[in-house]
Amino acid sequence: MFDRSTGLAVALVAALGMAMTEAQAAEIHTGGESGAYQSTFCPMLKSRIDGVGRTFDCKTSLGSSENLRRIARDPEDFGYAQLDVFALESGRFGGRNTFRSVRTDDARECVFAVTANRNLTNYGQIAVNSDVLKFILPPRSSGSASTFEFLSSIDPTGLGRARRVSHASDTDEAIRRTIRDGQAVTFFVQFPDPSNKRFQMIRRLGGHLVPVVDGVILDQEVNGTPVYFAQETQITQHRWMRAGKHVVTACTPLVLFTGNPNRITAPDVRLAQRRLISSLRALRSGDLVPQDSVFEQLYRRTRSASTRAREHFLRVSRNARLRARP
Repeated sequence: MFDRSTGLAVALVAALGMAMTEAQAAEIHTGGESGAYQSTFCPMLKSRIDGVGRTFDCKTSLGSSENLRRIARDPEDFGYAQLDVFALESGRFGGRNTFRSVRTDDARECVFAVTANRNLTNYGQIAVNSDVLKFILPPRSSGSASTFEFLSSIDPTGLGRARRVSHASDTDEAIRRTIRDGQAVTFFVQFPDPSNKRFQMIRRLGGHLVPVVDGVILDQEVNGTPVYFAQETQITQHRWMRAGKHVVTACTPLVLFTGNPNRITAPDVRLAQRRLISSLRALRSGDLVPQDSVFEQLYRRTRSASTRAREHFLRVSRNARLRARP
């Protein structure tokens, strides 16, 4: 009986068979040692492509931005990034032709805005008041800070007017400082795991989540792929006789990318890289996520927001912008 995994292995052997055996191990650039890129996604990718002519090692990094810089230098490597960060920063490392997006359909990370100000209930209100609000963000090197930069760049008359922006030592500290301030806002990006203690902390400290849904945000694309999707995400766990809490917000795909094969000088390695890219693209959505893992469960639980919910949040955000006009 023909097994799909066996078929992939055969295809990858053919793809990489011409690569020089003496070549050094290529690397898959991830993120922090305890992060999901390194601990969950990379091992699955490595298990699919190891032992078929070349060895790939999972390599920790500071995250999406550093991964782009590394692959700009070594086009045979692979890396993970948030798609919004990929869209923002690929141009800084030689342009989008420097890279090749391999997959964007295995998982999504979601953008969460937190504040203690109960008068802020939608993204449009944050955008039109950004010139007077204080923003306390995760570290400058974080994907969350890059997401805020990307949102600011696509919304110059809204979030792009933010001037009072500072950075905390980590995401949890940014949340604590924001809620203590009472009027500040923070943005962070993560997988919407209801078991994550961060959501419990927000509720315990008196903060609340503001839906990050707006027409400017949902209109963004990279090579025809939407940068953000309006998603219904679960943020608290179900309890007996009580449903878990959900929030609708913008989520950005996790992108697996590599260098443009045209930048590889050796013809046999260049051809092998192209075949490897094609083989990985042929996998089904979710094939590079461990079955029965928390991320596979999140993939199933997090779903596209209904048209009604999506239009509701687009409307309230648009109305907030219209009311702020002179």
